[in-house]
Amino acid sequence: MTNTIKITYLRDGKEVTADAEKGTQVFSFMPGSSINGAQLVAAKINNELTSLNTPLEFDCKVEPVYNNTREGMAVYRRSLCLLLAAAAHKIDPKSRITVGNSISYGYYYTFDSKPIDAEKLKKEMQEMINKDIKIKSEYISWEQAVNLFEKLNLVETRKQLFHTCKSTVHINTIDNFSDLYFGPLVLSTGSLQVFDLIKYQDGLLLRFPKTKAPSLLPKFKDESKLFSIYKQYKDWGKRVNVTTAASLNDMIANRKINDFIDIAETHQEKCIADIASQIVKSKKVRVVLIAGPSSSGKTTSAKKLGLELQAMGFVPKVISLDCYYAGKDKTPLDENGQPDFECLEALNIDLLNQNLVDLFAGKEVNIPSYDFHTGTSYFDEKNKMTLKENEILIMEGIHGLNPKLTPKIPDELKFKIYLSALTQLNLDDHNRVSTSDNRLIRRIVRDNNFRGKPAEGTIEMWPSVQKGEELHIFPFHDNADAILNTALDYELSVLRVYAAPLLRRVMPTMPQYSEAQRLLNFLENFATIAPTAVPPRSIIREFIGGSAFKY
Repeated sequence: MTNTIKITYLRDGKEVTADAEKGTQVFSFMPGSSINGAQLVAAKINNELTSLNTPLEFDCKVEPVYNNTREGMAVYRRSLCLLLAAAAHKIDPKSRITVGNSISYGYYYTFDSKPIDAEKLKKEMQEMINKDIKIKSEYISWEQAVNLFEKLNLVETRKQLFHTCKSTVHINTIDNFSDLYFGPLVLSTGSLQVFDLIKYQDGLLLRFPKTKAPSLLPKFKDESKLFSIYKQYKDWGKRVNVTTAASLNDMIANRKINDFIDIAETHQEKCIADIASQIVKSKKVRVVLIAGPSSSGKTTSAKKLGLELQAMGFVPKVISLDCYYAGKDKTPLDENGQPDFECLEALNIDLLNQNLVDLFAGKEVNIPSYDFHTGTSYFDEKNKMTLKENEILIMEGIHGLNPKLTPKIPDELKFKIYLSALTQLNLDDHNRVSTSDNRLIRRIVRDNNFRGKPAEGTIEMWPSVQKGEELHIFPFHDNADAILNTALDYELSVLRVYAAPLLRRVMPTMPQYSEAQRLLNFLENFATIAPTAVPPRSIIREFIGGSAFKY
């Protein structure tokens, strides 16, 4: 058997093939450690993301991954998180630091015991960076891993091992500190020069660069409203003793999950009821504007809010902002020359505002309709509407919180709600559950169930969805009068039943393979829950089907 393999890679922008000896590290075929300020952090072998020191064992195509790409910046952030945990352990081996939500290009951390000063911890991290310590990746036995994480006081990490029980466990190590492997990391700490660590609220904020500007830290913007909702939810999670994948898996293994589902759903219903009470208490509100990123559950939330308002004696009328699309021929073009349906100018703002003014004045209006197949706006006599004194409009769409959407409507007549799937669960102490991943998995399941789209199709368009969210949704969440967290802490165990088979069908020859594998590995941390356990009016039903609501 030959010891030679063929490697296809890029050289001077051209694809070339060369012979190599088995075991040669992938780094040998990379074009350079940096290009135009972007740093080489990982590689892809046949579309699978790997570390730069991965040995090549078969004929393959290798591609560089830089930190100015979404996958590359994820590698950088993961590595930075491990460095923080290692530095904290070096200063105080008994400390237990826990990662939280994402805030202004940073991760929020808290201490369960005596906190470590931010400047002291930052200094230790910088010293470890200056030493350029190698980050080791290796497999150890399950028993070794249990003993190791017990010794390192990684309680939740050790607990999670009892729900996977694989004979070998993949770990990453810096100096004398190790953690579970959740994806490739940079080769050494010297690559992690761009970061900051600041005091924030009751904890610390580990800040990192934007993907598009990997050598610069963005200006800090305090997201106090969103953080407040997250903190409330995190405190709730602690009270019900479900804060990690391991504690959720314990519930499932001990057959207590049905009770937890009832508790989680009831808690969310109460949050919606509280918002409805705020609306009614204001006495002047005539229109409720609901906005949130893709797959945050806007449609179901609008229907649930409508039910709460009805219980309080009001009659909700729902209008989708999609009805006000101006038409394909009147829609601005994006940088690729395609109609940009996500920009505000794609809507007929003048007509929307005139309709609202007339409705609030007691006049009858004809609400437009939009044909997505022909790309045209039209009117139907069946869509005429009036608004009586005890009736409230509910409008949901991505631009709901943008002041330019309803400039002719006085603020006291509007109530704005921002939705976010802010899960408070962690995988373990140092590895968080991304809100974006939660929504992407929801979207993969819904796109397949209701549109027949394969997982690779949803993964392919996700970056453009996120770009639209960053432009049109996230900048306005501070304008909200209320924020509703639509995450349900048991949902990933349900979504895994649907998403895992779809992700397994993404072939290694597809560019989306790497992301599909990452999501599959992520979902393996959650034991499954039968979809029959999901209540008919749950937000999860918007994605898996079987809802009591009509969409």
